[in-house]
Amino acid sequence: MTQNASNSSTLSRRGFTAGIISTAVLSNTFAEAADNLLNPAVSRTDKLVIYQIFTRLFGNQKTTNKPWGTRNENGVGKFNDITDKALQELKTFGISHVWYTGVIEHALITDYSSSGIPKDNPQIVKGRAGSPYAIKDYYDVDPDLAVDVRNRMQEFEALIKRSHANGLKVIIDFVPNHLARQYHSDAKPSGVEDMGQTDDKTKAFDPKNNFYYLPKELFHVPDGVHVPEGLSSGPYIELPAKATGNDVFKAKPNLDDWYETIKLNYGVDYQNNRQTHFNPIPSTWFKMRDILLFWAQKGVDGFRCDMAEMVPVEFWGWAIPQVKAFRSSLVFIAEIYNPSEYKNYIQTGKFDYLYDKVGLYDSLRRLMEGKGTVEDITKVWQTESGDISEHMVRFLENHDEQRIASSFFAGDPWTAVPAMTLSATLHTGPVMLYFGQELGVNPTKAEGFQGDDGRTTIFDYWGIPEYQAWTNGRKFDGGKLTANQKKLRQFYQQLNQLVNTSDAIRTGSFYDLQASNRQNADYDQKRLYSYLRYSGKQKLLIICNFDKTKSASTLVNIPDDAWQKMKLKSADIHSFRDIFRTKTNLQAPNSVPIDLPPLGVLVLEIV
Repeated sequence: MTQNASNSSTLSRRGFTAGIISTAVLSNTFAEAADNLLNPAVSRTDKLVIYQIFTRLFGNQKTTNKPWGTRNENGVGKFNDITDKALQELKTFGISHVWYTGVIEHALITDYSSSGIPKDNPQIVKGRAGSPYAIKDYYDVDPDLAVDVRNRMQEFEALIKRSHANGLKVIIDFVPNHLARQYHSDAKPSGVEDMGQTDDKTKAFDPKNNFYYLPKELFHVPDGVHVPEGLSSGPYIELPAKATGNDVFKAKPNLDDWYETIKLNYGVDYQNNRQTHFNPIPSTWFKMRDILLFWAQKGVDGFRCDMAEMVPVEFWGWAIPQVKAFRSSLVFIAEIYNPSEYKNYIQTGKFDYLYDKVGLYDSLRRLMEGKGTVEDITKVWQTESGDISEHMVRFLENHDEQRIASSFFAGDPWTAVPAMTLSATLHTGPVMLYFGQELGVNPTKAEGFQGDDGRTTIFDYWGIPEYQAWTNGRKFDGGKLTANQKKLRQFYQQLNQLVNTSDAIRTGSFYDLQASNRQNADYDQKRLYSYLRYSGKQKLLIICNFDKTKSASTLVNIPDDAWQKMKLKSADIHSFRDIFRTKTNLQAPNSVPIDLPPLGVLVLEIV
């Protein structure tokens, strides 16, 4: 989603034929052929391992890191920096899907007018490089990411092909709720009508319009907007003013608003009790569906849909099946923060996966910071997502969240060991990593617009020292990593390998053991969490110690009911062998003696 400059820890956020546009859906035969071509012999699983790359930062080798630095001063990564070697290393690391963030063209301050791209007014751009969520042209890619700007789309298409050739699927952002204030598509296919092109600007709301208007009012840039030194900035004229992306219906938004964006109109009249006008289908619905089809036709395998819950669920339920009729294996992930809407966006909206942010992430973060209790984990699956667990994407970092190693979060990347293990193994749903998480990336100063907030900038040009140590002059061999960084990355690789090879984790059932251990005097009810994952092929007992200073020595009780579900006899002596980080090997009946150091984990296979 679109971020603002803040220290808050909770801040979130042309080969396209007219025939495809007009019909939107290809025949099932063609769709199946496309599936077979791009995804031969693929078996369906929800246990994706997603690696989010902030594309403009990934391959940048410059170390200048001047706050608000220009592209030439601070450098920028390119599509071509993500080489076969880089992709092979990510595949070996255990990744199945790469989410390339910031691909679609967005507003930015760097001048590309010599390449036919109109300049943006810096008063309505956040940072030098701009927010990747202020889309300037839905049918084009960010010129920053191309070696040859005029050949930028071909360079992205080549990246898709490289990714597929190395066994990786490609996810990109789809930003449906808002776009850049100076949006104009100069790359749209012939016959495609631009956003707002036929709007009646005399009306505040009309379901035929793509935007919401404030008739006869002039847009005013918020007070306090920073324009980088040395840039001349003429007045920005927007008449009539349009509503701002975060549902702000006034001509002068605040500095903390998404003032660089315009809200898209899906037929909801926000200023009249959110009355809906979905029949006939609003113009915006058709245009956004066709944009999804455009990128699907390029070979993209999935979409992470920005602020999906700010768009009517009815649109998703209408659009997603049509896009999937083109290629059934396409994946749709919703950025969503309202647990009461989870099932609605899966069942009505037809999303494959949702963010498990307000829920598991928040619970684990509290534990990592020495607050909270493991009881919160039980509450999450009991009251929010237990019956839709395979649809929930679990993570500890992404571009909206603060880095684990930063002083704004845990201050130590190793604190993530139990939390990340649990995120990856609790249920069968996807797990996600943010690039550099496995190296302990720690932002320590203001990078530009975003300020010093414990996040890696999404608005400015920057080099990431820890990641540059891994890329090692584009060798991608970790040659400049410290011993501690290599060890941390090894943990994440082992975790990914566990996820990819364990039948119980990929396909099995879940059983919470907390209630069965409430009478254990030595069982830490606030910091120790144990559970079973089991399938017909494999049974696992997983224990995580979230305490940063205290070891855990106790018996973990497995009740008769759990043994029955695993189709094992509780009275028998069973072998328990750690298949993850230690060489623990023991034999026990239904009460298992365990010794765990601070922040320790065990993944015990039961035989």
